[in-house]
Amino acid sequence: MAWRWIGRFAVPALVAAVFAAPLWFMVVGSLRPAGLPPPRTLEVLPAAPTLAAYRRLPELMPLFTYLANSALVVALAVPVTVLVASLTGFGLRLLTPPARRRMILGLLALLLVPVTAVWATRFELFRLAGAVDTYVPLLAPALLAVSPFLVLLYAWSFGGVPDSQLEAARLEGAGWLTVWRRLALPQVRPATLAVAVLAFTFHWSNFIDPLLYLHSGDRYTYPLGLRFLLLLNPTDWPLLMAGCVIATAPCVVVFLLAQRILLNDSPLSALRYGGPG
Repeated sequence: MAWRWIGRFAVPALVAAVFAAPLWFMVVGSLRPAGLPPPRTLEVLPAAPTLAAYRRLPELMPLFTYLANSALVVALAVPVTVLVASLTGFGLRLLTPPARRRMILGLLALLLVPVTAVWATRFELFRLAGAVDTYVPLLAPALLAVSPFLVLLYAWSFGGVPDSQLEAARLEGAGWLTVWRRLALPQVRPATLAVAVLAFTFHWSNFIDPLLYLHSGDRYTYPLGLRFLLLLNPTDWPLLMAGCVIATAPCVVVFLLAQRILLNDSPLSALRYGGPG
């Protein structure tokens, strides 16, 4: 019984603490008085916590403009990413096994291509198209599902949909788009949430693309603004930590919301709350 308790509660709590510790110390660092250097020893709580760093952020940079720009990019890019990744993954599911294996090997090969190898080519293409200093280059990765990994995640999830269900839907006269939307997609909701969270994290934290393509200050996204804050005031540690907390908080909130949805949809939740039957 003791080993079972350790495996079920103690080990997950320890792993969670390891990953949550950097977030906690980032928050603690942001509550230190302005201008102080990083603590030399482990500091669980600052001696005199203050929110002065958060109040100073809007004074040093257009904080809310940068946050609104990032939110706009995320609101447009995440649904497109989920749509493209799910359609492509479902298309892989419909291929014959030999063709599916070839396509999966091709996607795995694409995963090995470093992003830096395509920066120059992509920039030249967007420059010729007149899309530099717009949000088009920032939204373009969504049209390619951001990463082959997201397509593979959907392809693996759609593999759990039985062939008999697909064939029955086709016999009823449903087209493949209808089968994807009404039959297959509802059965892979955890994959959809995972892809949405990963896409949100990518687009929200994207720094390189705004740095390459955005020139107008009123179009900067928050990661780029955070970089300029570092150049403006590199020694104000609490201020930088406050900026990092604001950058990290949306990703943490989205992850916790997705986790809660998954837990509520799991079979265990029905048993816990006395579901049907």
